[in-house]
Amino acid sequence: MPKEPALSNAAFQPIAPSERIATLDVLRGLALFGILLMNMEAFSGPLDLSFTGIDAHWHGLDRWADAFVYVFVQGKFFTLFSLLFGVGFAVMAQRAEAAGRDFTRFYLRRSLALLGIGLLHALLLWSGDILVAYALLSFALLAFREAPRGWLPALGVGSYLAAAGLMLLLGAVMTLLPDDAAAAQSAAMQAASEAQRQAFAHGSYGQAVLQRLRDLGTSLGALLLVGPQVLGMFLLGAWFARSGAVARPAEYPRLYAVLRWLALPLGLAVMLLSVWLLPYVAPGRFDLQTGTVYALNAIAGLLMCLGYLAWGVRWSGALNWLAPAGRMALSNYLGQSLICTLVFYGYGLGWFEQMGRAWQLLFAVVLFAAQALVSHWWLKHFRFGPAEWLWRAITYLQLPPLRRRHEG
Repeated sequence: MPKEPALSNAAFQPIAPSERIATLDVLRGLALFGILLMNMEAFSGPLDLSFTGIDAHWHGLDRWADAFVYVFVQGKFFTLFSLLFGVGFAVMAQRAEAAGRDFTRFYLRRSLALLGIGLLHALLLWSGDILVAYALLSFALLAFREAPRGWLPALGVGSYLAAAGLMLLLGAVMTLLPDDAAAAQSAAMQAASEAQRQAFAHGSYGQAVLQRLRDLGTSLGALLLVGPQVLGMFLLGAWFARSGAVARPAEYPRLYAVLRWLALPLGLAVMLLSVWLLPYVAPGRFDLQTGTVYALNAIAGLLMCLGYLAWGVRWSGALNWLAPAGRMALSNYLGQSLICTLVFYGYGLGWFEQMGRAWQLLFAVVLFAAQALVSHWWLKHFRFGPAEWLWRAITYLQLPPLRRRHEG
């Protein structure tokens, strides 16, 4: 087993562009694109009616588009992004150790800054925020900093699969409840979806903010299920960084071959099994069958995410155009929420529930292509994206230089 890479930075400061691992930026760009494809359904309609499978009300090309996202995208790219967060954590910890600096205080400031950005995003822009969850779970990740490297894969997979097991358990428990309890749960979900529709499709900006505040409470409650998955991916990402598997993939040919040719096809098979069992999960329904489908989706998401990672590493050269978007992942993620809510919400263009599923995906492709072009241009003139610059300024308690100095 290769030794953990030593980092020789003399000072603990914002990482210079020359020190970045280029493959990570490509992978972040790829993950960001997948997240946008997944989130389009939740941008253009009620959040609580999204991510429910292949919706029967779509027909023709729209139905194929919905099926494509459900099978190949949903739950696969947010897991990849979570893994990359864990990679970043481990790299920063290594740099801190090499520089002889206190990593804990730095990391806590970084997490608190991300929490602040996430709360502003969740309240002012979009209810589907993931940054708050990342920030809160990053505190738990700190407890695993000293964990032996060899333990990380088992800890990560164990945490992730614990969420799948919990889904099965909750589904079994809900099956034992009387029918009127299930009916009440379904009615509550319908009421919540209608409240989102009224606030986001027809309400003012202030009404949308109040609805986002209510949605934030719901999303924090969902951490019971999502949290173990995200933390598990954090830990797997930490292993990929500490082992050097991302920085030096040529040293791990067997690992990447297994992920490409075994994990990805197996994950796809598991995903297709879940579609065969139940292609659409009605909002508010939770029983043993839906719990089983959710668990299968989670397992498929893990396997397919790792397969996508392996192929992304393999084709990182051809996908290098994604790197600038990946370097500005936070800015682009926030930008997606800003643009999409202004397009779909009532206080913007008002296209809420007006765009077909296939058109949603085309819109996502065009938006991401524009972001990639803007990211290329921006990074020719500036060192960081605007949100990344703010995050670094708070983390390092100093203002990093933003503009590039062009010589000659």
